[in-house]
This record gives sequence, C-alpha cells and structure tokens, in this order.
Amino acid sequence: MDNLLPLENYKPLRDVVFDYMKNAIITGKLQPGERLMEVQLAEKLGVSRTPVREAIRKLELEGLVVMVPRKGAYVADLDAKDLLNVLEVRSSLEGLAASLAAERITDEEIEKLKKIVEEFRLKMEEGDNEALVKLDKEFHDLIFAASRNDKLMQIMNNLQEHVHRFRVKYINDEKKAKKIYQEHKKIAEVITSRDTEAARRWAEKHIRNFQTEVLKDIKYFSHKE
Repeated sequence: MDNLLPLENYKPLRDVVFDYMKNAIITGKLQPGERLMEVQLAEKLGVSRTPVREAIRKLELEGLVVMVPRKGAYVADLDAKDLLNVLEVRSSLEGLAASLAAERITDEEIEKLKKIVEEFRLKMEEGDNEALVKLDKEFHDLIFAASRNDKLMQIMNNLQEHVHRFRVKYINDEKKAKKIYQEHKKIAEVITSRDTEAARRWAEKHIRNFQTEVLKDIKYFSHKE
C-alpha cells in the first residue's frame, strides 16, 4: 500500500483513513488474508493509531475485515458464496436498469456510453488493467444513471463494493477482458437502438457470464485454497 495519504480537508481524518484503507482493500493493494497492523499502518499513512483503529472497526462492520481472537485484524478473504448471492441480485438489477435506460437515456449519454466502450478497447490493447476496472465501473454506472431511478441506483451502490474486488481479478485476465468489451459493445448497441427487451437480456447475460467464469475455479478467488 502507498505511503501517501491524500489530503481532503473537508473530511475528518478518520474518514480519510477509512476511505483510503477501504479503497486499498477493494483494489487489491491490501490482499485477502493480509494482517492489518495498526502501528505499521499508522506510520505508513502518517497518522496516529486512533483513526486507523476506528477505520478497521468500521471495515469489519462492512465485511471487508475480520477480527481473529488473539491474532488481530485481517483483510477478509474473497468469498465465492457471497459473490454468487450478490450476482443473483445484480443480474436482475442490471437487466432492469438497462431496460429503463433504453427508454430514458439521452443522446449525450449514448455518446458517452459509446466513448467508454471505445476507450475500454484502447486500454485493453495497452494492457492498462487499472484503467479497465475504472471504465467497467463507469459503463455500468452510466446505465444505472440513465435509468433515472434513484432507488435502483441506491440499491446498486450498496452492492458495488462486494463485486469490485472480484472485478479487479477478472479483468486482469486478457481473454475475459475481451469478452467484457464485446458484451459492453452489444449492450451499448441495443440501448442505443432503444430495444428495451434486448437491453434487459444482454445486461442479464453479461452478469451471468461473469458469474459463470469467476465461479469455475473458486481457488482463483480464495486466499485459503
């Protein structure tokens, strides 16, 4: 994990530390099973142990950290069962969002969606996996925004973090990244054509394909195996 803590004066220090550690976990900078030592983390981030301790407790409540009696805090392992539960819900949400987006998306948003798909292709050719993760999230976020359904967006936001850690590993595979690109391109096409049913089908298929691939080998995601 980087030693520099970004300064955000509008936030309390404990929140800055929490956000930074949370991002480090979901992006893989802090690995599943890695022990979280308060002293070392405080030194790396240039803060006292108190905000680090508070961040760890909050991360535990969110399921990103586990406390082991007499051993301390550890980054939670990636759990394939948890992923399956989330994706069963997300498949339906993505389908609904894509269907609504096909009805309600603006011309400006359509152009932005196409631009994201094209940029994904370019970054894939460059092998920029970090950019691919960001663009993948932007693609799905834009579709949910285009649904014009605030409640739907709120529910999806609550699921994002559970999926993000798996997304990072998934996109690091070149073949899987190409498949994501092809499916994003198709989803963008059917949304652009205002085909609500096709948008629903392709969005749901996209998530089911993701689910199938990542569950083929649970060891790929499990620190314990």
